[in-house]
Amino acid sequence: MPLTQKPAGKLISFEGSEGSGKSTQIARLAAHFQRAGREVLSTREPGGTEIGEQIRSIIVHNSKGDEMCAETELLLFTAARAQLVREVIAPALVRGVVVLSDRYLDSSTVYQGIGRNLAADPVAQINRFAVGNVMPDLTIVIDVPEKVSLARLKQRASDLPDRMERENIDFYRKVREGYLVLAKGMPERFIVIDGTKTEDVIEKKIWEEVQARVK
Repeated sequence: MPLTQKPAGKLISFEGSEGSGKSTQIARLAAHFQRAGREVLSTREPGGTEIGEQIRSIIVHNSKGDEMCAETELLLFTAARAQLVREVIAPALVRGVVVLSDRYLDSSTVYQGIGRNLAADPVAQINRFAVGNVMPDLTIVIDVPEKVSLARLKQRASDLPDRMERENIDFYRKVREGYLVLAKGMPERFIVIDGTKTEDVIEKKIWEEVQARVK
């Protein structure tokens, strides 16, 4: 479902390495918008639809996942995103909803493009094909050093780590650097937040930035 007119809602995407604290801050930002009287929808990638959740299971938990090539991973992520945009995000934006997305197309640019060393042009073309003209109004990158990211993953509950969580420190270094490069190149859309601060400090900074930049 392409957007044929300027939507009444807003799309805010959250990006960052594993363990950066995106989920916590999405919930807190949603509460701010709700107190301001706005309808809010939070969603995640991959997932957010029945089809997307099935794709998520393949990407994250399939027993043969470690054999998945980078191209397959990219196409699966973007397939889930294409479904999410057309089934959930675009209709919500038309209705005037504030959509908070835990990852969006920039994740593929960074994780599969930079992290997996796929060429930039085909990644960009596939990304844009998946989302059409549904682009974020604002992208919040919660930035943490790669050592912090890995340390936080180790502190999580005793669940077995998924494919992305099992990556090494060099991969996370490339991911972090990739996000910072994107943010520097598109300052009109990106905000970088220091994810090593306390949750309350991060929440306050995000809400201040959102109020200043999303009307």
